[in-house]
Amino acid sequence: MSEGMPEETLRPGSKIGLLGGSFNPAHEGHRHISLMCLEALGLDCVWWMVSPGNPLKPQEGMAPFDERLNSAREMARDPRIVVSDIEARLGTRYTADTLAALTKRHPEVHFIWLMGADNMLQLPQWRNWRAIAEMVPIAVYPRPGYTEKALNSPAATELAQAILNPDEAKRLPLAAPPALIFLSGPENPLSATEIRERSGWGTTPKQDDAG
Repeated sequence: MSEGMPEETLRPGSKIGLLGGSFNPAHEGHRHISLMCLEALGLDCVWWMVSPGNPLKPQEGMAPFDERLNSAREMARDPRIVVSDIEARLGTRYTADTLAALTKRHPEVHFIWLMGADNMLQLPQWRNWRAIAEMVPIAVYPRPGYTEKALNSPAATELAQAILNPDEAKRLPLAAPPALIFLSGPENPLSATEIRERSGWGTTPKQDDAG
């Protein structure tokens, strides 16, 4: 299913994981971490928010938005994974702006930001990253070669007082932000860059999108 604002998932009290990315293309790694977060955090669903254009990523090698959206639809294969073009509809390019719009419109919904350990290292480069941490709880899923580094990253150090213990994962969605947890579990090695280079998907190879 794919909608701008999937109304059927926005019931009061719903716990919705938000996984943003280029999905260039969507792959089994995205599905793996979504299923892991659904179980570990006790989420009702995960939105795959396909970005119209990530400000931190080069446009060279970026497939058209509709093509990336369709790849996400084909890969989701679970009614709890909802593919959304919400950022295109809102006209937002930055995560902080998207979260501000969602939390303002739906204060009765528990939104949780999902991000890979690799992105945790880059978080201080994101616009208004501290505001993101103040708006929604954050769950960091493991990524090969980045998990330990993320635990000692500048952002994790600054948010140290907000970090929950690993056994408190089910409590995260209801925790008042800032709240952060590092999830443990199998690490999926799939990379969108490798898929593009191997299959020729999209146009020309570019730097890997996180996830």
